[in-house]
Amino acid sequence: MSDKRQRARVQGSWAASRPKPAFRAPAGGAGGFVGSNGAPQSLPGSWGDGRSAFEFHQPAKPVREIPAEKPIEKAGDYEISQGPSGVSRLRLLPGFLPQAEADWVFSKLFAELPWSQKTNFKQGEAYEEPRLTCWYGELPYTYSHSTMQANPQWHPVLSDLRETVEQVSGHSFNSLLCNLYRDGKDSIAWHSDSEPSLGRHPVIASLSLGDTRCFSMRKNPAPEENGDYTYVERLRIPLSHGTLLLMEGATQEDWQHQVAKEYHDRGPRINLTFRTIYPEPPAGRAPRHGPRS
Repeated sequence: MSDKRQRARVQGSWAASRPKPAFRAPAGGAGGFVGSNGAPQSLPGSWGDGRSAFEFHQPAKPVREIPAEKPIEKAGDYEISQGPSGVSRLRLLPGFLPQAEADWVFSKLFAELPWSQKTNFKQGEAYEEPRLTCWYGELPYTYSHSTMQANPQWHPVLSDLRETVEQVSGHSFNSLLCNLYRDGKDSIAWHSDSEPSLGRHPVIASLSLGDTRCFSMRKNPAPEENGDYTYVERLRIPLSHGTLLLMEGATQEDWQHQVAKEYHDRGPRINLTFRTIYPEPPAGRAPRHGPRS
């Protein structure tokens, strides 16, 4: 979708402080301004009373600019925000898997995982997700009022990838959501991975395979914005074949992310999001998850 947002401008207005004089050539040939009562008026640049005929009214609201979308493309650690929820951090590792290994992993997972199209719900209406998914983990995973059942039988390639991701990231994971974007029309809408079963400050390790897609992020608006995302900070992260992205700290509390539809040719892409799931407490009881970095 093309971005139609433009720089916001709030303009003031000009208001007349007295009737505008009409121009009339007096008898005798000399030009001049004559007011409505027939009395001659001073020429422009020499107002008789020393006052301008117009006054500028200051705008009622301050001028605001829509922040430019910031690209993140180079490997490194990024502190993207800090607030009451804590520090939000990203770690970007392009080339986490070498080209040849990434090619082999992609072909194996594309052909051998049990991909299916999940039914989801929005405002009480059911719809088919515009992508294919499968789930691995000892526990089920529920989001958007729909549950993916537990699946403890990990594909051997996924088990190996989990160990490698854990060694590099310093975090352990017990579950995995796999997404297959078949082409540029497949997508995932704005959301955050903030379900209660993920605990406080969840760490999400996202491994991308296949065609490059743009991973977009936007900061949640301040309470006084009343849910308006117009002026929030935005990030754009191209995720290429073999790239690992870690989202840590308060990222899921303070930011949303999406993979938008694209209207030009895109090949298939597999995204593996490793996470840690906790048993959800009975209704009415608060979860007992310890703090997570």
